[in-house]
Amino acid sequence: MPDNESVAANMLGAIPPPGLVLLAIVAIQLGAAFATNLFPVIGADGAVAVRIIFAAILLLIVSRTGIRQTTRIFAQNRMLLLMFGLCLAAMNMFFYQSIARIPLGAAVAIEFIGPLGVAAFNSRRVSHFGWVALAAAGIALLSPLSGIDLDPIGILFAVLAGTGWALFIILSTRVSSRIPGHDGLAIGMTVAACAMIPFAIPALPAMVNDPLIIFVGIGVALLSTSIPFTLEFEALKKITKRMYGVLVSVEPAVAALIGAVILGERMGIQGMIAVACVVAAAAGITATDKHE
Repeated sequence: MPDNESVAANMLGAIPPPGLVLLAIVAIQLGAAFATNLFPVIGADGAVAVRIIFAAILLLIVSRTGIRQTTRIFAQNRMLLLMFGLCLAAMNMFFYQSIARIPLGAAVAIEFIGPLGVAAFNSRRVSHFGWVALAAAGIALLSPLSGIDLDPIGILFAVLAGTGWALFIILSTRVSSRIPGHDGLAIGMTVAACAMIPFAIPALPAMVNDPLIIFVGIGVALLSTSIPFTLEFEALKKITKRMYGVLVSVEPAVAALIGAVILGERMGIQGMIAVACVVAAAAGITATDKHE
C-alpha cells in the first residue's frame, strides 16, 4: 500500500500549479480570519504569539533537523537568524494588531507596500514606478485623508507590517542563500516564537480554562504557515517566479472576499477600488519584470 507521503504528493500533483498558489493564498487569509476569533479571549498579542509558537513547532517537526545540526546552523549564522526571527515576529505582530482594528482586505492591501517597494527599489524600469504610483493611489484611498472611516492606528500598524514584509523579503533571500533547504525558516520561526513568549504567558490561563483555544491556535498555524508553505513549495517547482508573483498579487482581493464572507466586513466601493488598484499594481509590476 502507498504511504501517506506518496498519496499526498499524488494529490498535490493532480492540482495545477496556479491552483496550488491560490489555495495557499486562501489558506493564509482563512488563518488570519480565524485568528480574529481569538482576539476577544486572549487579545491580538496573545493570538499572534500562540500562532507563531505553534507554527515554529510544526516547522521544526517538518524540517526533521536534529538538535545538534540546528544548533550548529544557528551558531554559524546567529546575527542573520536573530534579525530574521525578530523580523518575522514584528511583521506578524503588526499585522494582527492591524486586522484587530481595520478590515482584513484593507490591511493586506496596505501591507503590500512592502513587496511593491522592494520590487520598485530593485528595478530601473520607469513603468514600475507607474505601477507603484497606482498602488500608492489605492492606499491613499484607504487613508483618513480620503474620508474613509478606518482606524488610523490600524492603518499605521498595516504600514509597519508592510515595512516588516519588505525586510522579510530582503532577509529571507540572504537566509536561503546561506542555509540550504528550509532549516533557515524553521530556525527563524523558532527565534520569533521565543520573542513571543512574553505575549503568550498572559494567554495561558485562558488556554488552560478553554482547551479549544489551543486547537484554534494549531489550526491557525496550519492555515497560515504549514499548509501554504507546502502548497507554494510544490507550485514553485513547476511555474516561474513571474507567474507566482502575478498569482500572489490577488491576495488583497482574496482577503477582502474572505473578510466579507467570514467576518462580515464591508469596505464599500471606495475600499474595493483601493484594493483593485493594489492588485493591478502588484500584477503589473510582476508581469513587466524582466527577471523570471
